[in-house]
Amino acid sequence: MTVMLGIDLAGRDVLMVGGGAVAARRLRRFLEEGACVRLVAPALHPDTALLVERFGLAWRPGRFRGSDVTGAWLVHAATGDARVDREVAERCERKRILCINASDGAHGSTRLTAQAEVGDVTVAVTSTVGADPRRSVAVRDAIVDLVGEGRLPLRRRRAGRSGRVDLVGGGPGPADLMTVRARRLIAEADVVVTDRLGPAAEIVRGLDPDVEVIDVGKVPGRHPVPQEEINRIIVERAAGGRRVVRLKGGDPFVFGRGGEEMQACLAAGIPVEITPGVSSAIAVPQAAGIPVTHRGTAAAFHVVNGQGRIGEGTLAALADATVTTVVLMGVAALDRLVAAALAHGVPADRPMAFVESGHTAQQRTTRTTLGRAVADAQVVGLRNPAVIVIGEVAAETLLLPSSDSIGAVLA
Repeated sequence: MTVMLGIDLAGRDVLMVGGGAVAARRLRRFLEEGACVRLVAPALHPDTALLVERFGLAWRPGRFRGSDVTGAWLVHAATGDARVDREVAERCERKRILCINASDGAHGSTRLTAQAEVGDVTVAVTSTVGADPRRSVAVRDAIVDLVGEGRLPLRRRRAGRSGRVDLVGGGPGPADLMTVRARRLIAEADVVVTDRLGPAAEIVRGLDPDVEVIDVGKVPGRHPVPQEEINRIIVERAAGGRRVVRLKGGDPFVFGRGGEEMQACLAAGIPVEITPGVSSAIAVPQAAGIPVTHRGTAAAFHVVNGQGRIGEGTLAALADATVTTVVLMGVAALDRLVAAALAHGVPADRPMAFVESGHTAQQRTTRTTLGRAVADAQVVGLRNPAVIVIGEVAAETLLLPSSDSIGAVLA
């Protein structure tokens, strides 16, 4: 039976016996742990030699001598010679020094696990009979993969003294388009504060029953929970020692008011971090086969909040044939946006597209032009959530022909 212990090597004397490729891989790990490493080997593999030079490590050229283990807290034997490795392990056993034997099928008093850091949890895997590092690595990787699926029970079961807030981008909708870090943070959360858009519904179904879920979602023209109240909620829960995830659709810093929430946390002395998400400004057009940039067609893209003022920068972007303009939250402002663009001299035949409910089963793409946009929006009954794309990249035949294009229907 193997008992696994977590050992802190920071500042401890570690002796590496052997200077080959295996020693180089293990040496990196010991150095990352802050160990004071010295080596004994007749020669060094180039990778090992590079590490010795870079970190100024002590190296004694030559074969192993029993006195080499003096003062060592941990010894790693990886000479490539099973007899020598066994001699090192036996010497350590007599001296009661922890020893890792890297010879195939053998082990000393200690084994090096295949491990990964998952937030503030360390996942470590080892074989109970003999050394089988490839198997251990495969099992470790399979466990880590569960983080991306949100299937590891990572929540703390003992209340912490201090809480924190993570502003997490949920991406354009599907849970499998979220980052692995986002899924991990949600699995660790005591409180999840969600928006209307994004992967909230799918994610919430998989949470523990005692996780507090607070819906603060906004719809156009109706904000049942004001931003100041959202700020108060996340700060209050974190101040009570809980881990709070503020789960947003898209990216927290792309019209997500993440900056305001971060300011509120910092003002209250609450630790806060940002986890980016895939912005719908890029992902939703992409789902419809519309690239926001394309060599020879669009060299830049401009993202605008349709609810805001149409400034000179936006008008300049609309007038530039090499710039794609992506409008978020712009359905209600479509008439105003089109009128301003036409008045500024933007050609009426500039291609446009409406992408509704992107990355869902209800996704619908309508291709049109600036001059026909308002009338075509009425014909199809354009509704939120929708992303509006204005520019040559929205042309019908640039990449993928669209069978549900209003232009194709009218033709």
